Amino acid sequence: MRKHRPKPPQVHWEHREDAGGEAEGALTSWAKATPVLRRLACCAIIRTMIIGIPKEIKAQEHRVSLLPSAAYQLIKRGHQVLVEEGAGSGIGFEDGDYRHAGAEVLAKHEEIFARAEMIVKVKEPLPSEYELLQKGQILFTYLHLAANKILTEALMKTGATCIAYETVEVNHRLPLLEPMSEIAGRMSVLVGGYFLAKHNGGKGVLLGGVPGVLPGKVMVIGGGSSGVNAARMATGLGADVTILEVDLERMRFLDITMQTAHTLYSSEASILELLPGVDLLIGAVLVPGAKAPKLISREMLKLMKPGSVLVDIAIDQGGCVETSHPTTHHDPTFVEEGITHYCVANMPGAYARTATQALTNVTYKYIETLADFPLKEAILRMPGLGGGLNILEGEVTCQAVAGAHGLAFSPFHV
Repeated sequence: MRKHRPKPPQVHWEHREDAGGEAEGALTSWAKATPVLRRLACCAIIRTMIIGIPKEIKAQEHRVSLLPSAAYQLIKRGHQVLVEEGAGSGIGFEDGDYRHAGAEVLAKHEEIFARAEMIVKVKEPLPSEYELLQKGQILFTYLHLAANKILTEALMKTGATCIAYETVEVNHRLPLLEPMSEIAGRMSVLVGGYFLAKHNGGKGVLLGGVPGVLPGKVMVIGGGSSGVNAARMATGLGADVTILEVDLERMRFLDITMQTAHTLYSSEASILELLPGVDLLIGAVLVPGAKAPKLISREMLKLMKPGSVLVDIAIDQGGCVETSHPTTHHDPTFVEEGITHYCVANMPGAYARTATQALTNVTYKYIETLADFPLKEAILRMPGLGGGLNILEGEVTCQAVAGAHGLAFSPFHV
């Protein structure tokens, strides 16, 4: 039996005076208001919402979607915050911290979903959570739907409003994805260097080399946020780094800011030329909202020397290497064609406290806006949320997701 539908948030109107004169007070219906009156009245909204913070149940995932300090700010604004017991205790954010902030701590996972009007998570819902979502609820989290048709169709059936962190776009940037990309990029060099050690099955190459010995060679495919951070870490260790990118302006930027790294136009020919000498290959390709392109085939991978390491940061979006498949922190690697593959789908979860703090820094203002205002008004105020909207009332509103799965695309209009 499905849970009850959450009560719609209560919206009240206050009489106030604006620069253009006295705004209309006591409006009986937002729908009846003219656009001018809406703009005047929106600043007078006092809306209360119940926000749920469930504990993440994905394997080896210890991040939590909201810091106690952020919960305090939401509660100050009149909202109610529900937090599941132990949601942040694994990384030092105890239940008592949330209670001190004014949040209500609940023992049952299901109760969070049953009572909340907006669910804020870190990772996508797992199958056991599909039936907990309700029609009319807002789900705000990382979704990566283009790589998961089963999840996409399951969320469509719930009737929930699903907004994905990774497709919120502002000025051609992905502000809610960037901090996790930065962590994953920096981490890729750490884990890559670790698995290059001979006792870990690697070829026994130290990335930074030593006096009299050449450093290891690192190839980073993609010059976005994760690729840049991977290159920064690798050059910091003293490795010989080449970044492959297709955007010429981006390459100029990289050439100026990363003078010890090489830049090369990304093409199959360039990749084929470099692969035989590469010790660590980092796949940092991203097409916003879409499935990652497969830039490295199995045959191409055979050009690398046995014991080399591949870190596929793009695995959340399906991976950019033909031989990649998702792994976990508990069992992070596998070997194909003699190459150690590291393809953990939630890499930043390894540094969960840092990742949680970085995530809340960028998501809070969006959470606050979604809580304060109805969806359309929230998108008007923060247009980037429109790009984040992936599913609404059973329809796919993200063109990249619809195209990835051959589903009908229903554009959302404010």
